[in-house]
Amino acid sequence: MTPTRHFRIASIPGDGVGSEVVAAGRQVLDALAAASHGALGFTWEEFPWGSDYHARTGKMIADDGPDRLRAFDAVYFGAVGWPTVPDHVSLWGLRLRLCQGFDQWANVRPVHFLPGITSPLRTADTTPLDWVVVRENSEGEYGGFGGRNFAGRGPGGEIAVQSAVFTEVGCERIIRFAFDLARTRDRRKVASVTKSNAQQYGMVLWDEVFARVAADYPDVETESVLVDAMAAKFVLAPQDLSVVVASNLHADILSDLAGALAGSLGLAASANLNPERRHPSMFEPVHGSAPDIAGQGVCNPIGAIGSAALMLEHFGLAQEAARVRRAIAATCASGVLTRDVGGTATTKDVTAALIDNLAD
Repeated sequence: MTPTRHFRIASIPGDGVGSEVVAAGRQVLDALAAASHGALGFTWEEFPWGSDYHARTGKMIADDGPDRLRAFDAVYFGAVGWPTVPDHVSLWGLRLRLCQGFDQWANVRPVHFLPGITSPLRTADTTPLDWVVVRENSEGEYGGFGGRNFAGRGPGGEIAVQSAVFTEVGCERIIRFAFDLARTRDRRKVASVTKSNAQQYGMVLWDEVFARVAADYPDVETESVLVDAMAAKFVLAPQDLSVVVASNLHADILSDLAGALAGSLGLAASANLNPERRHPSMFEPVHGSAPDIAGQGVCNPIGAIGSAALMLEHFGLAQEAARVRRAIAATCASGVLTRDVGGTATTKDVTAALIDNLAD
């Protein structure tokens, strides 16, 4: 029987624990498909790109890699980074090459406080907390503009220039995306984050675009907060947050802080979206390759499985995404937890429990 909804997904486990968490996510999605009675199906193709591939070829991805990925409905990504490859080489050679090449300009990072997991925030004990960080994912501080020169002067004489590039188009599309997302949430609020008191060009442009776009959304509450103040707010007043929109660098840092506040970076999911769907979008956990625990079977698969739920939403499968999230919550509430959140379960234990909870 041909599934009613069928999706081709490119799997790129990448480095370190990436292979373990991607395998867990694939098991969960395949279990979901098996229980759909033929309504849902996934075809997977795995690509070996990453630091091991770099060791063999000198490249993080095959030259024709992006062209090969265009035929897929989505990319399911694990992690990138390994001690044998400089971090800027591995990041720019694979993940950022795909994000920028496919114009995945909206990076969405939900912050979920799950039952059974202790947060370092006292507020989380008594207050329901749930917000989402929307990260501009195509320009800003990670635009890649700059260079190094004057090495011929000798030791101490080299100069490096790293430029942040903000365009009106880039600012407007991510800010408008954040406002549209806010309209789907119980709390209709968007907080814009900049450092425009010190960075008086690009971030002042961001502030001006934010004010102009906000006028089109009179039903959405707004605030503009400097990034240092927002870092404090994440800790001291998280109940006031709903949608937080920020530049590439600021949202990267703030979303990692949010993951830690929720209990572990191993819980944090993300989606790199090309909202126009001209290119495939990419879904990945936030935690990185974690070389210190790679291959031990103890990494937390929840970030990757939560990213799979975001992929289901992108496919228009909201009910299936909600089912995966309920299974995540039930698994955590039952105490089946990896060691990063105070448990003793293995990656396989958590994955098996989660698949069992899909039936509930």
